[in-house]
Amino acid sequence: MATALSIHDRRILTALNSGASSLSFLGSGFIVLCYSLFKELRKFSFKLVFYLALSDMLCSFFNMVGDPSKGFFCYAQGYTTHFFCVASFLWTTTIAFTLHRTVVRHKTDVEDLEAIFHLYVWGTSLVMTVIRSIGNDHSHLGAWCWAQTGRTGKAVHFITFYVPLWGAILYNGFTYFQVIRMLNNATRMAVGMSDRAYQFDARTDMKALNRWGYYPLILIGSWAFGTINRIHDFIEPGHKIFWLSFLDVGTAALMGLFNSIAYGLNASVRRAIYERIELFWPERLQRWFPNSSRYRNQQQQSELISLKIQDQQ
Repeated sequence: MATALSIHDRRILTALNSGASSLSFLGSGFIVLCYSLFKELRKFSFKLVFYLALSDMLCSFFNMVGDPSKGFFCYAQGYTTHFFCVASFLWTTTIAFTLHRTVVRHKTDVEDLEAIFHLYVWGTSLVMTVIRSIGNDHSHLGAWCWAQTGRTGKAVHFITFYVPLWGAILYNGFTYFQVIRMLNNATRMAVGMSDRAYQFDARTDMKALNRWGYYPLILIGSWAFGTINRIHDFIEPGHKIFWLSFLDVGTAALMGLFNSIAYGLNASVRRAIYERIELFWPERLQRWFPNSSRYRNQQQQSELISLKIQDQQ
């Protein structure tokens, strides 16, 4: 039943938003900390993951500190959250683009595109945030200041956030499909040629890349309910569905946590952590973690398995 949200409902949504955003902040902050502490992670491929985590961390932070009950903080929350959330899903497109360019097109110049990536992500995020001020009439949707009461503002908000968001989802899905299809073809060719060494490499790549096919689902899961909620709010302004708002706020606020687990906690990060544990923990305690030696003795893997970019130094 669609009714206006009560004060009790708003408090629940605010608590949910703060709690979920805190988890995302901690998860993203952990990836940022790992990148800062572990020099072996500071490669171009993981640098993109670092920028993604940084955007998620700032988005989560401003999502927590914004106070919908106060005008200034409402504006601060609305604009900063919009900016860094747009930057977050745009960084996922740069990761997908990098994979496609190196795996499908066999290009090794992706490091030279870093400045273009920054211009694309931060520039687009800024433009979308500035355009969002058109028809601006901020109001809080339960837990944050993303909603706007004017129909023009709602339409502009949808165009400047949800349209590029679903464009990014479609692009990522199509890109990962092409990458995985190419590796599947390479694996079948290896089987036909009975090249055991190549078969092993191909299977290793496929095992790592298969999980990337699910990464567009992170954005879908995080923003599907938000998209439905924005459309419903545009059609029936002033009437809120609590369970839809609950799912909207909860899943959107957890995007940073989902990204940090999927993109950040890869084999390289786990290996670096295990190596530090072995350095500082007494040997008698290491026997409780037998898998640590396996990570220490593994060959170094890239977090983007197919980004085998040669060092030009």
